[in-house]
Amino acid sequence: MNTCIAGKLPHIGIGRTHTRTHVTLLIDDHHVRVVNATTGELLRDLIINPDRDDQPRHKTT
Repeated sequence: MNTCIAGKLPHIGIGRTHTRTHVTLLIDDHHVRVVNATTGELLRDLIINPDRDDQPRHKTT
């Protein structure tokens, strides 16, 4: 799933389990929540790092 941030399209993965799942994106500046459109389940909650093309699912140090 992609949303444009600073002219870039970062890749936001939610996992293979959710393939073909209809989702709703709730976007507030760089804060993004990915919600299952049918059940309302929160699938991902993250702050977009504009310096990265992909958005890792786990924090790396």
